[in-house]
Amino acid sequence: SSQSQSTLLSIFSQEYQKQIKRTHAKHHTSEAVETYYQRYLNGVMKNAAAPVLLELANEVDFAPSLMARIVLERFLQEKEQVIPSKTLINSMLRDPSQIPDGVLANQVYQCTVNDCCYGPLVDCIKHAIGHEHEVLLREMLLEKNLSFIAEDQLRAKGYDKTPDFILEVPVAVEGHIIHWIESKASFGDESSHQAYLQDQFWSYWNRFGPGLVIYWYGFIEELDCHRERGILLKDCFPTDIVTLRHSMAQC
Repeated sequence: SSQSQSTLLSIFSQEYQKQIKRTHAKHHTSEAVETYYQRYLNGVMKNAAAPVLLELANEVDFAPSLMARIVLERFLQEKEQVIPSKTLINSMLRDPSQIPDGVLANQVYQCTVNDCCYGPLVDCIKHAIGHEHEVLLREMLLEKNLSFIAEDQLRAKGYDKTPDFILEVPVAVEGHIIHWIESKASFGDESSHQAYLQDQFWSYWNRFGPGLVIYWYGFIEELDCHRERGILLKDCFPTDIVTLRHSMAQC
């Protein structure tokens, strides 16, 4: 297959996340939490250096950093006698040295480092890749002398849901008029695309008119079915951009 490795990774990560979401509830029943916590305690008692939590997560087919979160929450509940805040837990998962128990800190660290799809490390990488592609898109727009307003400028003006770039002068791509461009550093599969349409793309369309979404890692071709309504999908920066400035001036 001609798919790049990053496209395949993106697809794998999406499928894996769907599977985790489907089974999420059964790992969070009080029985399951209790079982995991006891198995953790027994495991580290036998051998504190062994990757107890990581192996447990793999055995029950759950994401390691989510397993770490369950056990950390349960540990803190027992220690503090109160339900720990999400902020505290997130902060400890990001920096396990904050966990008041050296053995658990090490166990949590092993989980977050060895998790390919969840956890603070992965969030960081995804954020960086997303940002990288926005920077790339910005450079391409500048190179083509297309004037635009970027998302941060729009946020400053008080817009809440905004695409990455709004073109100050619309352009035509493959015969379709484009007012905005959104960059997605992922593969456009059906479920993520439907969610984006609902949460983002149609509201951009309502507010700013027709636009272009670039899925840098490709997309399922059948999803590009809203061109006539005004949402165009591409997997790269379009080569045939026609600026509408001149034609507008003649009207």
